[in-house]
Amino acid sequence: MMQTSGIIICLSYILGLLFTAIPWGGVWILLLGVVGAVFFRRIYNKLRKFALKKEGAVGKTKAAVNNWTGTPHPRIWLIAGLVGLLATVYLQLRVPQPGIKDISQFAAGDNSNFEQLVIVRGLVDSNPRVTRSQRGQFWLAATQLDEVKNNQGPAGISKGVTGRLYVTVPILQSTGLYPGQQIAVTGFLYKPTAASNPGGFDFQKYLRQEETFAGLIGRQINILDDERPWGWWQVREKIGRSQASSLGVPEGPLVSAMVLGGKAVDLPYDIRDLFVKAGLAHALAASGFQTSLILGVILQLTKRANKATQITLGGLGLITFLFLSGFQPAVLRAVIMGFAALVGLALERNVKQLGSLLIAATLLLLFNPLWIWDLGFQLSFLATLGLIVTASPITQRLDWLPPAIASLISVPLAATIWTLPRLLEFSSVIPIYSVPLNILTTPFISIVSIGGMISGLVSLISPDLGSTLASFLYYPTHWLIQLVEFFANLPGSLVAVGSISTWQMLTIYFLIILVWLVKWWQKRWWFAGLIAVGLVIVPVWHSANNLVRITLLETRTEPVLVIQDRGKTTVINSGNEGTGRFTILPFLRQQGINQINWAIASKFPGYTHDAWLEIMQSLPIKNLYEYTANLENNIETQILQQQLQKHQGIYQNLPLGQLINTPTIMAQLINDQVPILKLQIFNQSWLLVGNIKSQQIAELIKTGDLSSPQVLWCPSESLQDLVLALKPQIAIAPGSNLDSKTLSSLSKGQTKLFFTGKDGAIQWTPNGDFQTFIQTTENKSSVL
Repeated sequence: MMQTSGIIICLSYILGLLFTAIPWGGVWILLLGVVGAVFFRRIYNKLRKFALKKEGAVGKTKAAVNNWTGTPHPRIWLIAGLVGLLATVYLQLRVPQPGIKDISQFAAGDNSNFEQLVIVRGLVDSNPRVTRSQRGQFWLAATQLDEVKNNQGPAGISKGVTGRLYVTVPILQSTGLYPGQQIAVTGFLYKPTAASNPGGFDFQKYLRQEETFAGLIGRQINILDDERPWGWWQVREKIGRSQASSLGVPEGPLVSAMVLGGKAVDLPYDIRDLFVKAGLAHALAASGFQTSLILGVILQLTKRANKATQITLGGLGLITFLFLSGFQPAVLRAVIMGFAALVGLALERNVKQLGSLLIAATLLLLFNPLWIWDLGFQLSFLATLGLIVTASPITQRLDWLPPAIASLISVPLAATIWTLPRLLEFSSVIPIYSVPLNILTTPFISIVSIGGMISGLVSLISPDLGSTLASFLYYPTHWLIQLVEFFANLPGSLVAVGSISTWQMLTIYFLIILVWLVKWWQKRWWFAGLIAVGLVIVPVWHSANNLVRITLLETRTEPVLVIQDRGKTTVINSGNEGTGRFTILPFLRQQGINQINWAIASKFPGYTHDAWLEIMQSLPIKNLYEYTANLENNIETQILQQQLQKHQGIYQNLPLGQLINTPTIMAQLINDQVPILKLQIFNQSWLLVGNIKSQQIAELIKTGDLSSPQVLWCPSESLQDLVLALKPQIAIAPGSNLDSKTLSSLSKGQTKLFFTGKDGAIQWTPNGDFQTFIQTTENKSSVL
């Protein structure tokens, strides 16, 4: 009875944290507790009467009757409802907020054009890492802020500050930094921005989860204190150096990441992306697999020793691993469950894994309730839950296979079943070959993990010997990388199905739970599977065949348009390097788009082929039109053509003024010096204009090259002149740095203004007006 009551109260606490996503969530869970108490009171009274008759009323206490019936007292449901209500309040109290002296209070706003050079003093709070843009990145605990006068030296204004900073500096400046070091960084403070495009990365949310509210773009670092205090980072660094010296890159960092976790090792991004794309991201996360290996090896080596020795050494092993890999949610969960197994060994009792998982979740969420929204935390618990409750039933259904093979199949399949709905809601893609790849790579991962742990421990005593032992892992690690590369590069290895809604995800999980708990559904698991697949596929199919929409993405460079026309997709322009990877691809994946039918590249300032090449690494382009005749024999153009040919795409280099006519749009570049692209999309005229001067506007209007469009896109500097000359219905500019006088003048006209720097992506559908992504997102958030 106490076990059932404890389960109910723990689950109510977790549900209370989850209910913070809906209005008045705490009140709703309290009402559920009241309803549960009323409903189960009748059942409880009937069972109690039956128990008294069966066992005899004389000498029977209420507790004894409760234990006999196995039903918790109705007041437990009331307590559970109250616990859920308090959980919602507790989470709100724990949401990080910048203090009065937090350094973010002195950072320039998102739309500010003023950049004040500052010197920030503080302590390095992490090992430096290399970003995708090849800059050094680390966290800084700020203590003092000095403003720089005329970019020459301190202005004499010094403030004591608190808070953490996300710091990026030139890579050579960050070399040699270590946690605890006192430094002064000269650079520019800024406030992080939220996602400005559908599917985009929310930098503001990411920093808030790290209890950080500002960033610093550093230019120079001055070391104030070169004393090297001892820390676990030195142990991690020693292990990483020893393994990398004999294995090289990327094999060395990969072995270290598989032992200590990807967050504790600066793993190259191409390897990290490769494993994520193939569905093997869990191999780079320190969690249950490593703790199971540690406990298994220690208990096997000490099987002849007494229990006290086994438990002591096992506990020390778990604690050492925790400090080495860092206090990450997944590691903490695995360590708590490891200690639960040691407790079971001490008491000579079998520990219920499901109960220990629930206790681990409750303890961690009491420590930090904000982890309830941490993706790593969620996936770690979902995968473990899948292994506990689903792996065995799958193995039993595969009894026609040898037990070892059946287990190899059931473990990754069970974890995938429980994590895939959450991953779909988050990333919108399915790694098709994830399960077979997990089966094939399990032996390699086991060998590399065990060997990496042994070589790592030895390297702490003798780096040379540890490096020698690590060298034997070269071929297994190299073969593992090659195997992952092979599967990741297979056709259709990553399929975008579009982002599913929260309600779709919850419905799928409800079906999974039914199959887990209800015998009728257990016999008809295939039916539940068909319903779950239908919940994902049918909306995607309906949207692909009916959606008509134009999306102007926020890129802050050249205009990038994505036109969706009943399953056909057109992309106009690709921005500069990074735009394809971080802006266009995430949007296309969220929309469930797996190929681009037509792509048009016009010669706007800063145009390169990099973004198109980034896109083609993940999605095929069937037809690419490029208005850059002078680059016809350029090496970059040849590479672009080769990439297109891999997917049987067609490349056409067009001269200035040639009309492009597709079933969706008509496009024409009419000027090369000042890029002017005319578009006709769904009977709507668009005009995309680059940097242009007032006298050029008048000349182009006289020649007829510029005519009044319905929608105008142009840089902010040309906005006033073009709006007054062309009088479009809609005018869109990338920035919002116009002075108040100009804005006031423009607002008096009939043209409706949008600024993607402030409004985010702009979307148009035939049934509605132009919608701004940031405003729409804020409205949805206020509802939820």
